[in-house]
Amino acid sequence: MRFIFYLVYISVIAVGVGLGLSYYALTDGRLVGARQIGPWLAWPDTGGPNPDPYTRAYLARQGMLQLGASEGLQFTAETDSDDQALERACTYVIDGKTPTAAMWTLVAVDEAGRNIATSKDLIYLDSMNLSRAADGSATIAVGPALSPGDWLEIGGHGPFRLVLSLYDTPIVGGLDWTNTEMPSITRVRCS
Repeated sequence: MRFIFYLVYISVIAVGVGLGLSYYALTDGRLVGARQIGPWLAWPDTGGPNPDPYTRAYLARQGMLQLGASEGLQFTAETDSDDQALERACTYVIDGKTPTAAMWTLVAVDEAGRNIATSKDLIYLDSMNLSRAADGSATIAVGPALSPGDWLEIGGHGPFRLVLSLYDTPIVGGLDWTNTEMPSITRVRCS
């Protein structure tokens, strides 16, 4: 009788832990397959021939369409560099260098993946049309308040995420995740 009790007890714990870890992998996404550099997350295996099922399920649940391995790599950020959630009422400065790519785009999207830029003429920023420092770095403002220099105006209320897509980049297969530099995201002010 005691054996059956222990068997049921251990089975319930095993099922609970398995379901809990699966739920975490599907709702957070960083558990399986994701690589993080500062506030930026990427799923480098999604564009390959055999992405793991948890990563595919997480990306499908979030509505994020990833680039194929031969197309590039996509990074997303839901927090700033101080690990605070990105809010549409705040203005952020994205500052620094991106990994080598033929071109990149930066888009601000809501939780459903819809573009939240308020200008119909400027719905994203790209690497071809930015002011750059001598070292190749760029400084971009994202927020509702008018900012000098390169600025992506967003509107609405609530959280958002930034999507940085690197096209035709050599880093997809052989990225050294420990030494790769990504731009910082700094909260400047909130209205």
